[in-house]
Amino acid sequence: MVVKIRNMDELLNNATSDANREARRIALKAIEKSIESADPKSLIRSKVKLFNEKLIVENKVFDLKQFKRIFVVGGGKASGYMAEAIEEILEDRISGGVIVIPHGTSERFKTRIVRLHEASHPIPDQNSVDGARKIIEVAGEAGESDLVICLISGGGSSLMAYPRDEISLEDKRKVTEILLKSGATINEINAVRKHLSRFKGGQLARSAYPATLISLLLSDVVGDPLDVIASGPTVPDSTTFKDAINILKKYNVWDAVPESVRDLLLKGEAGLIPETPKGGEPCFERTYNFIIGNNRISCLSAVSELERLGLNTLLLTSYMEGEARNIGIFLSAIAKEILNSGNPVKRPAGIVIGGESTVTVTGKGIGGRNQEIALASAIRIDGLEGVAIASSSTDGVDGPTDAAGAIVDGSTIARSKAMGLNAEEYLRNNDSYSFFKQLGDLIYTGPTGTNVNDVSILVVL
Repeated sequence: MVVKIRNMDELLNNATSDANREARRIALKAIEKSIESADPKSLIRSKVKLFNEKLIVENKVFDLKQFKRIFVVGGGKASGYMAEAIEEILEDRISGGVIVIPHGTSERFKTRIVRLHEASHPIPDQNSVDGARKIIEVAGEAGESDLVICLISGGGSSLMAYPRDEISLEDKRKVTEILLKSGATINEINAVRKHLSRFKGGQLARSAYPATLISLLLSDVVGDPLDVIASGPTVPDSTTFKDAINILKKYNVWDAVPESVRDLLLKGEAGLIPETPKGGEPCFERTYNFIIGNNRISCLSAVSELERLGLNTLLLTSYMEGEARNIGIFLSAIAKEILNSGNPVKRPAGIVIGGESTVTVTGKGIGGRNQEIALASAIRIDGLEGVAIASSSTDGVDGPTDAAGAIVDGSTIARSKAMGLNAEEYLRNNDSYSFFKQLGDLIYTGPTGTNVNDVSILVVL
């Protein structure tokens, strides 16, 4: 997979000096490499091998002669490419299956046996329900002598939405919208969604039992907790109804969510509704989960590119969390430290951080977490020469926008002032997209077909 930033020339030409142009070029090249390293097909091929009718996943061997049928199911932003790779490996050994992918992407993937089903992200639609139901039906058809291969990547939570009978799709959609704007982490959002679902939180594994289930996961969650990736449909759920209630109350949205949701969660807390599957259930004795790719791999690829371009480098963390604007402030502080003391690495320096930040929406603007990181950092690196910060999502979609992220340098604020733009006001209004749209500093890749969180690059020449 070759990833190109579509508007690279414009982003470079926006620089007001040779030093800033070079800093931008290096940061953007590192962003491209970080996304390329998360190529789902390459990751599948590196982790999954077929030799003498034995399927080898990492160090685990599955004898295909023991299985009558093989089914392939799953969903997520990267699942289309993952399905392609599995078909190339297993060929006609696959009996059937269904993969749920984002709307408008099916023409990008070439699968012969596995059906592609389009649905909505980040807010589920009826197609999400239909897709999850089809997966449950396929998994339920599998017997003790069958193998189910599940392909999961980021975005799966909304693409495969199957609400409990007591909850309408509209009510579940409203909960997701409220939580996305609340500042809750993806872990917390998924803890709530699992308890409103018939699919998530280990319930796909329960449906597939007694078949053998292999789940290949491309992680978009900080730290790679198995039960959080796409809300853990093949993993024991460590959260409870009570946890879900506490999360809604923590972010002061308990009274804002639909009454049907509150009623369901309270019944679950009281033991009137069965909990999601926990560790020790029989279905997990025949379930095997493997992480095939994550944010750290992408961050390390960015580091390698920065080194190739001649910089002193540091992967600061792949566990980035917290408010996006605070991360932007932190990155700008590191830039100043490098300029003044040579710490934590000497110039020319390249710093990489990865993970997933959050945005607590209090304004009425439009933007994404990476764009907000960039805007907050631009304000604080104003006037610095040869400093650039680029922040991008690996899936090519930053928040509810068509951009992957944004890039800034020490002249960004001066350029914005010349256009009559008040950066502080745009930040207060969570309107980073509008700010960078006018400056021409949004990063466009288009949907990349993968998803391993976000990567931010700081370059100090």
